[in-house]
Amino acid sequence: MSLTFHWFLPTNGDSRHVVGGGHGTPATASGRDRPPTVAYLSQIARAAEDLGFVGALTPTGAWCEDAWLTTAMVSQNTERLKFLVAFRPGFVSPTLAAQMASTFQRQTGGRLLLNVVTGGESHEQRAYGDFLDKDDRYRRTGEFLEIVRQLWDGKTVDVAGEHLRVEEAKLARLPDPVPEVYFGGSSPIAGEIAAKYVDVYLTWGEPPAQVAEKIAWIRGLAAKEGRTLRFGIRLHVITRDTSEEAWAEANRLLEGFDSETVKSVQAGLARSESEGQQRMLALHGGSRDGLEIHPNLWAGIGLVRGGAGTALVGSHEEVAERIKEYAALGIEEFVLSGYPHLEEAYWFGEGVLPRLAEDGVWQHPVGEQKASAAQVPFAS
Repeated sequence: MSLTFHWFLPTNGDSRHVVGGGHGTPATASGRDRPPTVAYLSQIARAAEDLGFVGALTPTGAWCEDAWLTTAMVSQNTERLKFLVAFRPGFVSPTLAAQMASTFQRQTGGRLLLNVVTGGESHEQRAYGDFLDKDDRYRRTGEFLEIVRQLWDGKTVDVAGEHLRVEEAKLARLPDPVPEVYFGGSSPIAGEIAAKYVDVYLTWGEPPAQVAEKIAWIRGLAAKEGRTLRFGIRLHVITRDTSEEAWAEANRLLEGFDSETVKSVQAGLARSESEGQQRMLALHGGSRDGLEIHPNLWAGIGLVRGGAGTALVGSHEEVAERIKEYAALGIEEFVLSGYPHLEEAYWFGEGVLPRLAEDGVWQHPVGEQKASAAQVPFAS
């Protein structure tokens, strides 16, 4: 079995510093260093494609560009890379979403993956006209996925649910292949939805013991539904030729965190209704001290960024070992990112992936890694 690696398209902007934002907080000023143009995002996507990443996650929310539109444009500048499009089911009808996914598959040659984001922040949801509370949003997500999956199966759907209603819904053309559904959530109701409807359960980068607990929890719920899921993890990476170089880069990023920005972002995230976000905050407690919470697992990113707030930091060998540690728990897919995303893709792709290949746990999606003039290492 080969582990699967995905990269990230920074549609909130990119920088040699951490770009904050997410979970109801705006992108920080550093996002203006490299605006998220189609040209720049395509450059990242092509690099990821050549290096051996299978897909690229594109986020959703008021803090970034729209994921559907952006990936549709970037897809035209790539050949193989899949796009893990994050979207919120409360903002679009299930029939339209099923149709959009079907169109995306035909126009890209089957390169769509879907990251369903229920939405953890009521104040941000209300800005989009969604006034349901958190638990009702999850129940609506369940109804949404039930309708979409029936449509993808070619059925004519009549549903009158608690939150969604469709009559004689049917797709004229079915997606081929049917997009896999990725989903994350730490609340009890999120676990129920994952067990019933999703293909891959995603967790943010918590220490291995906590990740193992989550996997056991979701596996148990899925077993009751007669289903098995795959598991993925969302992490940042800072990997260099030596451990000292990697930690020097982490410290450089940390030194770039303005105290007022940290205070403002932490205040914004503190009101988050997301249990996953609260678990991220608990890893650092808003402090700059004690940020290495497990060997090579650094919680510093979460001081200025919502959502995924931890990074694997170390030499290429150390990062590879941590990846294998998570893989031993049952993690099969890794959704990674790093600042800046273009350069860090090369650091990981040229430093860590070959070591994982030597260990027999990863292989390039198209066999031997392609050498091209475009693959030029970047200096840190």
